[in-house]
Amino acid sequence: MTSNHAFSAPARSLLVAGAFALVVTVLEAAAPILVPILLAVFIAIVTTPILRWMRSRGIPKWGALMVIAFVLLDVGSLFALITTGAVEGFRNSLPTYQERFMAFSYQLGGWLESVGAGGSREAIPDLLDPNKLVHGVRLLLSNASGLFAMGFLVLLATIFILLEAPTIPAKLRAAFHLTEEGDARLKRLLDTVNRYMQIKTLTSFGTAVCVWLLLWVFGIDFAILWAVLAFFLNFVPVLGNILMMIPPVLLALIQTGPRTALLVAIGYLVINTVIGNVLEPRIMGKGLGVSTLAIFISLLFWGWLFGTVGMFLAVPLTAAVVIALDANPHTRPLAILLGPEITEVATPDADSP
Repeated sequence: MTSNHAFSAPARSLLVAGAFALVVTVLEAAAPILVPILLAVFIAIVTTPILRWMRSRGIPKWGALMVIAFVLLDVGSLFALITTGAVEGFRNSLPTYQERFMAFSYQLGGWLESVGAGGSREAIPDLLDPNKLVHGVRLLLSNASGLFAMGFLVLLATIFILLEAPTIPAKLRAAFHLTEEGDARLKRLLDTVNRYMQIKTLTSFGTAVCVWLLLWVFGIDFAILWAVLAFFLNFVPVLGNILMMIPPVLLALIQTGPRTALLVAIGYLVINTVIGNVLEPRIMGKGLGVSTLAIFISLLFWGWLFGTVGMFLAVPLTAAVVIALDANPHTRPLAILLGPEITEVATPDADSP
């Protein structure tokens, strides 16, 4: 004899919270494996239209894959050479910058004490310790071989994903019995992520070029390094535009003075405002259907779960979660909460016709 007892609302909430905690724990434990796979998946999504275009021109699959792999390898090697060379030169110049920084911090502390902030001469150097920057640069250079190995692993995973790309939709339909609605939802997800990554890559490249020109005009050292940093941090929502300007503004402050540092900061604000708030929304149109608050929360969540890669992929990952939640009536309210702003529809009065 069996009896069915419906779970109460608090019990269902506890079950959902427990399942969510279990999934997050598993994802955190599997992060070293999932991170390169996620990178490879998103790179494969972006390069799949290129593969289809070459196939439509009669190029064999292996030939098209070799061209894509060669381009990705060349682009990655170019970024690696530029970045490591600039970082190495920056490390060699750090002792000079450190001396200037200590002198500037001493002067700044003296000025703060003159306006009533006691103990500033000792607090400023401790608060802005240049030794932490030196340690970070050395750590980055020491882990360069590990980054190269991860990049090669991502490249291999991308090639294997592209090999299976033509058969993946049919496999998903057969494995999960996707309806036409589910198939359309999957296509919408792929098109949305593909469009976002392509537009974000173009705007990030434009931001990097503008940053390089800005720093070159003011004569700031290692302009190419800060341009590469701006390219990658432009993928990070909300915080990326702030983080990219901190190192060059501090360097301009030490190298030339407060006036140039202020002008460099204003230049960054203008570049990020024009590209990020004017051009990018016009090109992207409706965007990914994710609210600004959800993007900020997702940045913290994915960054905590997958580290730096999670911060780069926070927006497309959240868009995928929203589309997945929208597929089920039970989770659709969560998709609405994470989605964009909706316009209230006025309900008619009882007396109105």
